[in-house]
Amino acid sequence: MGVVVAIDGPAGAGKSTTARLLAARLGYTLLDTGAIYRVMALRARERGIAWDDGPGVASLADGLGLSFRLEDGVNRVFAAGQDLSAAIRTPEISDGASRVSALPEVRAALLDIQRRLGAAGGVVVEGRDIGTVVFPEAKAKFFLTADTDERTRRRVAELRGAGRAVDPAQTRAEIVARDQRDSTRATAPLRKADDAIEIDSSALGADEVVERMAAIVQARAGS
Repeated sequence: MGVVVAIDGPAGAGKSTTARLLAARLGYTLLDTGAIYRVMALRARERGIAWDDGPGVASLADGLGLSFRLEDGVNRVFAAGQDLSAAIRTPEISDGASRVSALPEVRAALLDIQRRLGAAGGVVVEGRDIGTVVFPEAKAKFFLTADTDERTRRRVAELRGAGRAVDPAQTRAEIVARDQRDSTRATAPLRKADDAIEIDSSALGADEVVERMAAIVQARAGS
């Protein structure tokens, strides 16, 4: 029977790529909690709700109608049947997601949704508080890191690959600011769970990280 796999870590550490490849390798469902907060930020912007309006943003949770579908190696995100996979990946929405995720009202509103989506097991879940708050009893927990320069390089490459103009210095500053915001927020701050296995991906390829994780997950799923 499949287990819950929790992957936490800072922005740009490779969580999304690793989680996608690991889910495909294990035949698990992929739940990208960061994408949920991105959808919340996008919907709030569309409705003119400020990203620091906790009750206002939280009120959007009930009508999200979220679902995920892995297609051709891409984990597509749908809200009420609308594919938002590209719309939520802009720098602006990335910043918005970090801001709304710091609001206790929003985190409380989305906690049950996340737990419901992963309750059956056989799921890879990635985010920033998965092993500490969302699924503290997960049988396999990982904390994926990489140094700031490498995370900046990856983010710049991702944005340029999407055809966007990028200022590397500004991108680095945004990553540093997000690290600070995510790790110091009062509600569910980014931190490594005591029983999580830390993997520094700075000098590792995605396949190497996945190999390490898959071996551990398979061992624990069989125990």
